[in-house]
Amino acid sequence: MAKTTLNNPKRQAGSFTDFCLPFEKNRTKTKPIPLRMKPTAGQRNRLNKLFSLLTFLLLLAGLFTMSSWQTSFSVFFATNHDSEGILPTNLQEGDIIFQTSRSGQSKAIQLATHSTFSHMGIIYKRGGRFYVYEAGGTVRLTPLLSWIDSGLNGKYVIKRIKNAATLLTPDVLANMKKVGEKFNGKPYDKYFEWSNDRIYCSELVWKIYKESLQLEIGNLKKLSDFDLTSKEVKTIMQSRYKGKIPYNEIVISPESMYNSDKLITVEKN
Repeated sequence: MAKTTLNNPKRQAGSFTDFCLPFEKNRTKTKPIPLRMKPTAGQRNRLNKLFSLLTFLLLLAGLFTMSSWQTSFSVFFATNHDSEGILPTNLQEGDIIFQTSRSGQSKAIQLATHSTFSHMGIIYKRGGRFYVYEAGGTVRLTPLLSWIDSGLNGKYVIKRIKNAATLLTPDVLANMKKVGEKFNGKPYDKYFEWSNDRIYCSELVWKIYKESLQLEIGNLKKLSDFDLTSKEVKTIMQSRYKGKIPYNEIVISPESMYNSDKLITVEKN
């Protein structure tokens, strides 16, 4: 009987190799599945449209969110803050607020009156918010925050008539607003005439208090009583009056009202 060894080069029948060989011969080669397929022109077009639509919707949502945030912040800020952080806290309707205007005539008014202040108005409350009733451009209500911000460096001084708790009753305040309403929308009076056709800031406040409370805040003066010697004052007067300066015109200045002994200072920054 022939002896079979492990070194015999011939395969033995029924070996594992003989069993697997038919499967190896019959195995078919398959194409590898590509990891990424190149989109067709139509697919690219649809994807571009979808991307553009998503971008537009995201932008629209962002603008809406920003607008809502700004509106909410503006309301909060206007109600609780001024240009430096906090709105004046000691406020009452009827208070008189002074500032240095940034208008072209402000410097001339300061020089002519020897005063820091060149603009003023009355504080009123409407819908839970404070406003300044002023003659600037036209007679109008301006949100207090905006009014403060319009002045030089956001600085202001708030004054109040003496015995305001007694004098400024709800009925009196209502009458003050009624008196002031007839000036609403009137143009600013750059000629400083003592009339009701046009009106300037201190004239508006003076006339409202005079008519509603018979209270004269500050001394009326003639135009000739002011210091008209500076270059800035002469330039403006020449431009407006063309050499026909009404020296006898009655004028009430912010400085005269600011220094009135009928007022007390309640707040400034």
